[in-house]
Amino acid sequence: MLRTALRNVLAHKARLMMTALAVLLGVAFVAGTLIFSDTVGEAVKNASAKNLKDVAVSVRATSGPDAPDAGDGEKDGKRATALDQKLADRIRVLPGVQSVRSDVTGTATLAGRDDQPIGNGWQNLAVNYQPGKDGKDSRYPLAQGRGPASENEMALAESTAKAAGYKIGDTVRFATDGPVLKKKLVGIVATDDPQVTAGGSLALFDTATAQKLYLHPGQFDELVVAATPGTDQRALTAKVRELLPKDRAEATSGSELAAEQAKMIAEQNSALSKTLLTFAGIALFVGVFIIANTFTMLISQRSREIALLRAVGASRRQVVRSVLAEAGLLGLISSVVGFALGTGIAVGLRAVLNANGAGFPDGPVIISPAAVLSALGVGVVVTVLAAWLPSRKAAKIAPVEALSTVEAPPALRSLVLRNTIGAVIGGLGVAVMLYVSTLKSGDDLPIAMLGSMLTLTGVIILAPLLSRPLVSLAGLVTTRLFGIGGKLAKENALRNPRRTAATASALMIGLTLITGMTVVGHSAQLGMDKMAANGLTADYQVKTSTYVGLDPELSKKVAQVPGVEAMAPLRGTSFTTGGSGADGGFGYLRGTDLAQIDKVTRLTFTQGSLDAVRAGGIAVSQKGAKEHGWHAGDTVSVRFDENEKKTTKLKVAAVYKDNEVLGELFADVSLVDPHLTRVKNEELLVKAAGGGSPALVKDIRQALGDSPLLKIQNHDDLRKENAGQIDTVLNMIYGLLGMAVVIAVVGVVNTLAMSVFERTREIGMLRAIGLARSGIKQMVRLESVVISLFGAILGIGVGVFLAWAGGSLVGSSFPTYEMVLPWGRLGLFLLIALVVGVLAALWPARRAARLNMLEAIGAQ
Repeated sequence: MLRTALRNVLAHKARLMMTALAVLLGVAFVAGTLIFSDTVGEAVKNASAKNLKDVAVSVRATSGPDAPDAGDGEKDGKRATALDQKLADRIRVLPGVQSVRSDVTGTATLAGRDDQPIGNGWQNLAVNYQPGKDGKDSRYPLAQGRGPASENEMALAESTAKAAGYKIGDTVRFATDGPVLKKKLVGIVATDDPQVTAGGSLALFDTATAQKLYLHPGQFDELVVAATPGTDQRALTAKVRELLPKDRAEATSGSELAAEQAKMIAEQNSALSKTLLTFAGIALFVGVFIIANTFTMLISQRSREIALLRAVGASRRQVVRSVLAEAGLLGLISSVVGFALGTGIAVGLRAVLNANGAGFPDGPVIISPAAVLSALGVGVVVTVLAAWLPSRKAAKIAPVEALSTVEAPPALRSLVLRNTIGAVIGGLGVAVMLYVSTLKSGDDLPIAMLGSMLTLTGVIILAPLLSRPLVSLAGLVTTRLFGIGGKLAKENALRNPRRTAATASALMIGLTLITGMTVVGHSAQLGMDKMAANGLTADYQVKTSTYVGLDPELSKKVAQVPGVEAMAPLRGTSFTTGGSGADGGFGYLRGTDLAQIDKVTRLTFTQGSLDAVRAGGIAVSQKGAKEHGWHAGDTVSVRFDENEKKTTKLKVAAVYKDNEVLGELFADVSLVDPHLTRVKNEELLVKAAGGGSPALVKDIRQALGDSPLLKIQNHDDLRKENAGQIDTVLNMIYGLLGMAVVIAVVGVVNTLAMSVFERTREIGMLRAIGLARSGIKQMVRLESVVISLFGAILGIGVGVFLAWAGGSLVGSSFPTYEMVLPWGRLGLFLLIALVVGVLAALWPARRAARLNMLEAIGAQ
């Protein structure tokens, strides 16, 4: 029987080609994901280990305003730490210590030649250059020039200088947390810091300058201890801990740091792998329909062969094993080729992402035994499981019955049973989704996922039943437009509802997910636009790209810029209400200029008034009032973060309709500022006297110090930013689901090709009674289009329903969410399905039209 299985694979290799392609693509997705994850993870791990190779002990300052020499803590905009030169010297004389490196770290955003910021926000590192006796810093080898040695000098990493377009001798413009600063570029260094290679930037200053920018004189963020060969890291770490001031610093061994980083990298890779493998699973699930369809059709076509095997003594179990062995062999061959393709995908994916700024470190391609076994195992198991039901059908064929070449229609009982099961599962899924439509919390997402799965499963099971009315309706159109060819296409699609349903379901699954995400994304975008339009009347919103805040004194200058009608700053602090811990509630109070706020945002009060707030109270949104149980006139007690023991009493002066700009609560800045560690504006809302203009934007930027950190956005900019984020997510999902759609297209081609082979005699008879070759091609093409449109209509319909029911969970994030159908994109999906139908039929239609009439009539 094994030899029989092998001969069957070789004899029907053309018919199995598309099935092999479906398995191959699914396995390639899985293999590519596993290899990419392992390769990137190992590369990042090696880069981190290289960065820590000379670190025996790391001493880091812990946050706290009571550090020595802190002065005003962080109110001057600088951190205060307990790490100083005296502590470094005490550590340096410990036995086993080879050297102590005293690091100052911060962030610096550079402006390129085009005045655009360089790097990725918080990955824009700034450190102190620490030359040795030879005048060079071994951690940052010089590529050009020299290290910075005075307050007006700096160095850059090679990648940073290249991205910004700076050369030795140029004046570099950058900002830390305020106005633009300028220093002369005297050196360019090499670095393998993972944050820099991942797309960040690196600026270097001499130690005194770095301390002036980020800390206080003589203080450091970290002391990196290198040990002499043979020194025990744990013992040295224990000795270092004995020298540290209590609760102001902590020491960690190099091996512990490496373990922490390895764990973090593993967690990050695990999240990425799970996401990619989920979409790979969807692609493989789509492939199951194609595999099952193929083997069902093959068994139907080989019924006489199976009967002869049974007649010469083959048992039912042997027939099942033969079919499963055939499937296993097909799955193994496809998986091997798919794994090779997946390796290429992994390499190409890393190159593409790096070209788009991902910044993955270099490293060899990692092909682990687990990846090989997992990919091959998945391919073989999925293929065998998909062929299991067809193999059972083959085993049930009685020898005498199978000697007939006429295929009997499916038993009515099985269709009734299938429809009953589908109705139960689908009905349960719809009921769950109707329940989900009443929920408002994102925490109920697992219930929505369960309901979506049940609904989709029910539709898949009911697809043969649904195919009759939908295909018949499509047949009316094809018959009216194309005559006999359209009618034949309809009859062929209806001839075997199971086959039509299985082929269409493969396409339906991908389109359901794509449609659902598209509808939710489009509706969310419109909701965000509406929310911004309802709350913001200012022409510009000003903030920093790294959220470090804006200096209040500089902010006041914006109000004095000619052409500015009104300017309101926003800054805030968090607080707790009620009990402590889980028993207390949390809130965020925003401070603003109450004399200007109604000029830059739209406020509608349901209780109290803005004048009452100006008298010393707070205003709370309707949502916040409902959550806290507050009303105008109430006096509430809150605890601000900086002093948990002290209770502050606040008077609720007004309640306003929800406003995204102001959030949950707002009051005058004089009420908020005493509770801020650092007084910084989060953003500014600017109203222009005669509408915005590029000249006004430039003047505002100059008033704020022309910092590269600044983001000055009008309404269109805000909409584009929001739309860009949603489009990025949707495009990523489209790309990941693209493999499932491609496999579904392969399924349509496969079904049509095998159907043409199955109907060889019928096609010959049609040719004999006068149907031209063009008519045969038209018939096959229209059958493909009808099947594709059937799958598309089901997918779009189910996707819209799931988006409607699950949209309430998205609506919990903002009240302006309302489902709006993107008719243009839905029409595009239908058009794509139409094109898919036409393209999928090219080869089968050509093959059918080229059949020899007499040979076809005489085919068995």
